Amino acid sequence: MQALRSSARAPGAARAGREAQRLPLGLVMLPVRPAGLVARRAAAGASTSRSSLRVQAVAAVAENAVAAPKAAEGQARPIFPFTAVIGQEEMKLALILNVIDPKIGGVMIMGDRGTGKTTTIRALADLLPQVPVVAKDPFNSDPYDPELMSEEVRQRLKAGEQLPVGSMKIPMVDLPLGATEDRVCGTIDIEKALTEGVKAFEPGLLAKANRGILYVDEVNLLDDHLVDVLLDSAASGWNTVEREGISISHPARFILVGSGNPEEGELRPQLLDRFGMHAQIGTVRDPELRVQIVSERSTFDENPAEFHKRYADKQNALTQRIVDARAKLKSISIPYDFRVKISAICSELNVDGIRGDIVSNRAAKALACFEGRDEVAVEDIYRVIPLCLRHRLRKDPMADIDNGDRVRQVFKQIFAME
Repeated sequence: MQALRSSARAPGAARAGREAQRLPLGLVMLPVRPAGLVARRAAAGASTSRSSLRVQAVAAVAENAVAAPKAAEGQARPIFPFTAVIGQEEMKLALILNVIDPKIGGVMIMGDRGTGKTTTIRALADLLPQVPVVAKDPFNSDPYDPELMSEEVRQRLKAGEQLPVGSMKIPMVDLPLGATEDRVCGTIDIEKALTEGVKAFEPGLLAKANRGILYVDEVNLLDDHLVDVLLDSAASGWNTVEREGISISHPARFILVGSGNPEEGELRPQLLDRFGMHAQIGTVRDPELRVQIVSERSTFDENPAEFHKRYADKQNALTQRIVDARAKLKSISIPYDFRVKISAICSELNVDGIRGDIVSNRAAKALACFEGRDEVAVEDIYRVIPLCLRHRLRKDPMADIDNGDRVRQVFKQIFAME
């Protein structure tokens, strides 16, 4: 019987040997297994892999929760204090106003390399206030504003469920230049949808940035397909993921903050127009001021925790001013005459569309709240209107962006200022 089995296998073994001789060097013929067996083993492996991934994800969240206080104390990736940044007042003002009123639409910061763009933007994270959210909601849904709720939370609210309310710091999410579209938009588990009939969605960066800040460093180098994704989300305030006939949407209202060096290329006009404000910064020329900047940076690098303690009171005071300004924003008013003159400036400068008018009004109101006033003053408009309009004046793509002098000149004419 053993001999018969050996002889039965012999022809197959001989054929395998002859086929292996015909194959190119380095290739080996593998035995073929039934498709059903392969599918069952693959499904079992995938199930095990997914369950292990869930465990790892939960462990990672727990570790992050434990590590968060340490990071805040400067023990992990210390952040330079916002109030310790010397100069660059235009950039700092634009960032603060966007935190006060996210509907301003974000800020684009262009300037020379090594001028503190990224440092200042990341420093803003320490100043971000707490906001109410629906507990355990992956989209940071607002428990009180239906426009900022995910579909699932809306359905729960319609069903009469009492939503659990928590709080979180306004999130700041980095968008890497090399990110894939699935990582940005999120992915749908097709297998789970087909087998269990459940829309299993893994949120992406746009979901994490909802009601927060989405920061893109070197935004002028961002791939075109990611630019299209940002344009669509910024225009609608929603992110929609379509995969194999399955559609999932979630709110994606974020403050878009970008930085870049004009020497490395310009932004697409469509994306540039989506930024509510445009700040230009240059290299500090004053020698004494440069020495002061170097000294502060050196002190921070030597002992970040002690450096943070030095600026703790200033940081807390600025955070409180931002919180008070956000609470006061809905009660602030801007005189009708000022609104007409703002629109007259936009018309005189031949600004396309109405976005320049809207952003200028919002920014002026946010600045008045930040300064503690109950009504917008002429000085508020004068300070913010160059930031809101300078990047909307360029008709020739090859021309440079105005530095603000042209806007200020027209402002003085319309407001009859000397």
